[in-house]
Amino acid sequence: MNLYPVSISLSSYGATLVREQGQVPFAALLKQAGANVIEWREELFTTLEADQLRQAAEAQGLESVYSCPMELWQAGRTEPDPALVTALANAAACGSKWLKVSLGFFAPHNDFTALKQLLADQPVRLLVENDQTTQGGRIDPLARFFTRAREQKVPVGMTFDIGNWQWQDQSVFSAAVQLAQYVEYVHCKAVERTSAGKLVAIPPHPRDLELWEQLLRRMTPGVMRAAEFPLQGEDLLQVTRGHVATLAHLGQPQAGSVAHG
Repeated sequence: MNLYPVSISLSSYGATLVREQGQVPFAALLKQAGANVIEWREELFTTLEADQLRQAAEAQGLESVYSCPMELWQAGRTEPDPALVTALANAAACGSKWLKVSLGFFAPHNDFTALKQLLADQPVRLLVENDQTTQGGRIDPLARFFTRAREQKVPVGMTFDIGNWQWQDQSVFSAAVQLAQYVEYVHCKAVERTSAGKLVAIPPHPRDLELWEQLLRRMTPGVMRAAEFPLQGEDLLQVTRGHVATLAHLGQPQAGSVAHG
């Protein structure tokens, strides 16, 4: 049985703890827990200490994703958000192989030539995620964007967040059918509605793991997957190790089956 690459989004440990401790110390924890990738969270930085982040990941033999809370396309603007230049530079400075952003307000007139030029010769791979917004959390705009990107040969992949589709009442299976061919990174989180009617991320129940198994089998075998749900408890190493082991085994090919790419 294969063990597939697992990432941990540091937001999983809670904003308060991560801001108190900084993100550097989590690299050693993730390595001990068996993770392969660490996802730095820009919104949780007090200051960006790129050299320390890069060195921490390298020292533990981890690859990294740089998550930036920006939208690729702004309303009424044809060119990509100018903040993309800074985000790419920050990701590269941290030694990250991937930069994760949201789609934003994609429209037919968006300038893919400008985007392609920005991404040319970049050491960082751009990944666009389905977020929880109306503009960036629905299947159709994302499908149109990735279709255009492929036609224009723009080097971009998708972060498929399993839980986020619920914020816009989208079918996760329909999303997988239409978007699996573009997916290079999967954010795993279960979702429940609180008594106040608010959707929140939670650790997976067995039924969630069954769902994730089915979804991952529709994607490229061994696609990188991340925990993005609360990792909490007295022993964070034990908690993290358990979820890493679970995620690493998901999506194994079934005997006699043909992988969906």
